[in-house]
Amino acid sequence: MINYQRELDKLLESLETKPKLLLHSCCGPCSSYVIDYLKKYFEITIFFYNPQIEPREEYLHRLETQRELALEYEIEVLEGHRDATPYYNGIKGMENQREGGERCGICYQFRMEETAKMAKENNFPYFATTLSVSPHKNALKINKIGEQLSLDYEINHLPSDFKKRGGYQKSVEISKELGLYRQDYCGCIFSKNQREQEKQTHEKGEEKNGSNGN
Repeated sequence: MINYQRELDKLLESLETKPKLLLHSCCGPCSSYVIDYLKKYFEITIFFYNPQIEPREEYLHRLETQRELALEYEIEVLEGHRDATPYYNGIKGMENQREGGERCGICYQFRMEETAKMAKENNFPYFATTLSVSPHKNALKINKIGEQLSLDYEINHLPSDFKKRGGYQKSVEISKELGLYRQDYCGCIFSKNQREQEKQTHEKGEEKNGSNGN
């Protein structure tokens, strides 16, 4: 198994300048630790490209949170387009899969590819994503996608497993310190429905336990 944190350590140690990095962000809270970690090594620009987020009000709330965080670090946020057609075309037949399956891999792919394309077009020597900071995201799959996109677009991908060394917990702590909005589902309508079903099941279980206790 590749240790992507170790690979990142090697890359950071080899840097002789402070190159530009286009960092795809899935949300403000996840990007908080990643920005804090990488800011001394790179000139970071955030790319908020998450058109699969539903409903629209939730998307706008997360975008505003991202901009709020960016002000703290004095970095720029670029917003991607809102056309989620590639996502919905790609996941046909997978709508009922649970979070973490093949459908999520397709979601990683289309967001990371748009990031690589944007980085190439705007002369960023490096691109990366904050996705691996989440304990629910598959770092191996994310990095394999990044490696292939690096070859396809002839641009450097930053290897990462940002959840390592307490990265996720640090993102939670930074978010609390700054009072950032933290969502309770990944983003797509399918993850939203799954989370609501889990909440209902949990509430019914508590009601049943409460009744048994009386």
